[in-house]
Amino acid sequence: MIRVLIVDDEWMVRAMLRTIMGTAPDITVVGEAADGHAAVREAAAHRPDVVLMDIRMPRADGLTATQRLAGAHRVVVLTTFDLDEYVHTALRYGAVGFLLKDASAPEMLAAVRSAARGDAMLSPKVTRRLLRRFADAGRSEAEARLRPLTPREREVLAAVGGGLSNTDIAGALHMSEATVKTHVSRILAKLALANRVQAAILAHRAGLLDPPDPAV
Repeated sequence: MIRVLIVDDEWMVRAMLRTIMGTAPDITVVGEAADGHAAVREAAAHRPDVVLMDIRMPRADGLTATQRLAGAHRVVVLTTFDLDEYVHTALRYGAVGFLLKDASAPEMLAAVRSAARGDAMLSPKVTRRLLRRFADAGRSEAEARLRPLTPREREVLAAVGGGLSNTDIAGALHMSEATVKTHVSRILAKLALANRVQAAILAHRAGLLDPPDPAV
């Protein structure tokens, strides 16, 4: 059972998220919080697997709470379409997923399950905006960072950048899921990255997902 903590200052949003989570037999809501301070307190009390975290809240915002919780919990940030700067900061603080508040119920459930598995979860709209903003910056530097990787690790990193789960990568690259997890862990360690979202952005910045040059 995946244990979820819902953090949002609007009670109607919390109620909506609780209702959606309640439709899944493998997910249970263990607590709610209306601000960052309460989120840290509730997380310590209930030890959730996944925290659904709003960003803009009174007293202590979601960014502060994410920074404090991300080391021990998987945080999925709830955002709106115009908050890219907050999304980037949450990424640096260790959030493992980003989800728009207008996402569908299946998308929200998928985000929770992906986070619980240790996979990254990015709303497609958030992914496109993140990559537009960051993927073109510092390509040569990004390419240089990949030098410690083996060819196989570069393949796995490209697959992570493509948004594939460990299960999907295992099928595409003909290896066991356990081997994929080992590769991902080594990639994160070699590149000093906190999570798969950071790895995905680096893969795009380094051009691993670019189509081959037809002139070559």
